[in-house]
Amino acid sequence: MKIKRALISVSDKTGVVELARRLHDAGVEIVSTGGTMKAIKEAGIPVTYVSDVTGFPEIMDGRVKTLNPYIHGGILAVRDNPAHVEAMKQHKITGIDMVVVNLYPFKATISKPDVTLAEAIENIDIGGPAMIRAAAKNFKFVTVITNPARYDEVAESIAKDGCVGGMLRMQLAQEAFQHTSEYDNCIQNYLTQQINK
Repeated sequence: MKIKRALISVSDKTGVVELARRLHDAGVEIVSTGGTMKAIKEAGIPVTYVSDVTGFPEIMDGRVKTLNPYIHGGILAVRDNPAHVEAMKQHKITGIDMVVVNLYPFKATISKPDVTLAEAIENIDIGGPAMIRAAAKNFKFVTVITNPARYDEVAESIAKDGCVGGMLRMQLAQEAFQHTSEYDNCIQNYLTQQINK
């Protein structure tokens, strides 16, 4: 599957501008959110704002921005299932072939000496894990990257072949589920500590 469209939304912006540049050079359309979009745009790389895809603004202090059928339908569609393809056509959903997401820095937040419970809670990512899990589930058709250390390898593959091989997609999916699993475990440990104080 040729990668035509990527959604990039990261808290850790290490290497993300260079990745976006390489994707753009390979002809990939980039969709992005808030701070990530700003960084990509400031580097002079064309980028589509996620709200222009969803037709809905980011609301509730950014709590709700990607939880939308135009995003999740684009990620989860099984591209060789005629019913899914027809639903995409009917609802004007464009496929998303790559998801580059890492999560709000919950662990770093709770490591601060005087962190409040409210501050910790606000750093629990919701849309990020949903996109990661959706892309990882659909790794047959979608490439998911949660680790900036993988950017070069994936960008090189796309520059060379226009796509990412099946085994690498599966490895990236496994890493993605590990990423969300460790993230959830960190949150539940923190809440357990608060309960037992």
